[in-house]
Amino acid sequence: MTFPKKVLIHEVGPREGFQFEEQILPTYLKASFIESLAQTGLQDIEVASFVRPDRVPQMADAEALVASLRTFPGVNYTGTYLNMRGLQRATLTGKLHIKHGLTVAASDTFSQKNQNSTIDESLQQLRTRAEYFSQNQISSVSIGVATAFGCNYEGDLALTKVVDLLKILEEIALSNHLRVSQVRLLDTMGWATPKLIRQTIEAVQQLWPKIAISLHLHDTRGLGMVNAYEALALGVSDFDTSIAGMGGCPFAGHKGAAGNVATEDFVLLCHELGIETGIDLDALIKCALAAEDMVGHPLPGKVRLSGSLSSLRK
Repeated sequence: MTFPKKVLIHEVGPREGFQFEEQILPTYLKASFIESLAQTGLQDIEVASFVRPDRVPQMADAEALVASLRTFPGVNYTGTYLNMRGLQRATLTGKLHIKHGLTVAASDTFSQKNQNSTIDESLQQLRTRAEYFSQNQISSVSIGVATAFGCNYEGDLALTKVVDLLKILEEIALSNHLRVSQVRLLDTMGWATPKLIRQTIEAVQQLWPKIAISLHLHDTRGLGMVNAYEALALGVSDFDTSIAGMGGCPFAGHKGAAGNVATEDFVLLCHELGIETGIDLDALIKCALAAEDMVGHPLPGKVRLSGSLSSLRK
C-alpha cells in the first residue's frame, strides 16, 4: 500500500447534488451554502452546470448564482459543461476556474441520453473542443471516461474499451499540442467494485505512469468508501466527493443511481489514515446537516450523524 500524504478533494455537491433534487432551490440559498463550504478548508467547489435549462431546470440560474458568490482566498469555484456552448457560458462568468477536459462515456446508450450524441459523435465534438483549447493558448487537458466501470443500460463494460477510449483522447490532445495532465475515471452509475478499481487504476498507471489519476465515485451500492480506500492504497490523491452524499446522475436510468461518496465521510477516512486534507471536519459536518435541511429529506452520509472521532477524543 502506498497511501498519499495529502489528497485534493473536489466538492461537487452544489452542482451534482442540487442538480439531482426534484425541487428547485432559490439562488440566494445555494449561494449562502456554497460560501459556507468555502470556509471549511475545501479548495475546489463545483457550483453549477452550464447545460440546457429545459433538460436540467435546477441549473437554470447558473450565471446568476456564480455572479452572486463571494470569493475566498485559496478557493476555486468551478462549473461543468458538456459542449462548446456550455464552456463559453462558464468562461463568460469571469469568476470560475475553468477546467479544460476531454471526457467521453464508455456507454453509447448513456452518451445519447446524457449528451444526445453517440460515442463517435462525442469524440468528434471533443476534437473541435481540443482545437479551441489549442487556439486559445491552453497547454494541458485532462482526459476522462464516464461510466468507466459499468452502466445500468449496457451492463459490464470491458476495461479494454475504457483504455482504448483514453488512448483516443490522448491522441486528440497530442495532435492539438495539448499535454495530458490527468486521467479521470468516473463511476457514473455506481458499478465500481474494489476489484474493478484496482484493475482499472493499475492498467492506467502502467500505460501512463507519470500522469495523475482522478476518481469520481458513487456510493449507489454501498461500495463507494471501500472503492475510495482501494484507490488511496494505490496512491490516488485526487477525488470528487459530495457533501452529505448528495447527488447522482439524472440520466442514469433510475433513482437508485443516487448517492455520491460523502465528503465528510471521506475526510474522516483520510484523517484516520494520516492523510492530510486541509479541511475542518467539524465545520464540514455543519454544512452536511445544513444540506439535509435544504433538501428536506434524509441524505446518505454517515459522519454528519455521529460526529468526528477527534471531537470524541477531546
